[in-house]
Amino acid sequence: MKTLKGTATRPTTDRVKESLFNIISAYIPKSNVLDLFAGSGSLGIEALSRGAAYAVFADKSRESCGIIKENLAFTKYTEKSEVLLMGFTQTLAKLAVEGRKFDVVFLDPPYNKNFIQEALIILAKNDIIRENGILVAEHHIDDRLPEYCGKLKFRRKQKYGDTVISIYQCEGTHLTEQEVFL
Repeated sequence: MKTLKGTATRPTTDRVKESLFNIISAYIPKSNVLDLFAGSGSLGIEALSRGAAYAVFADKSRESCGIIKENLAFTKYTEKSEVLLMGFTQTLAKLAVEGRKFDVVFLDPPYNKNFIQEALIILAKNDIIRENGILVAEHHIDDRLPEYCGKLKFRRKQKYGDTVISIYQCEGTHLTEQEVFL
């Protein structure tokens, strides 16, 4: 598969990806997947290769979206996917208006840009994760994430050097604005 050249992106390493998919393997078959900050699309494509029904890839970079489309064509998953050339806030607003829900959401924003907290809040407010669905956030070890964010409840984290994978699950109870960052 193709990746972006240069240091503008930070692809998930094969070691982290393999470990992550071992952890979340029960959620993947027949799931609808959203890959935000998709880069080359490797997380969503891996989910498709493991039996996901459909994947939406979103990235604001035209170059990234081109590479995702090439990778989908190469892996023959074009029919089971769509690529959105837009930022994460626009993507989440569009999907919410369309009433779309996902079983698995991958959130892998650039490090040190304060996107992780903002993205969690916007995801929680747009209510696009199905009940019992999961959010997988890849972030820097120094990022502090809340235990709850709306219906999302922190379940597990795994450290890989400076990289951390945090997994949230969508529960039925919606928390108030004041409870979001307890």
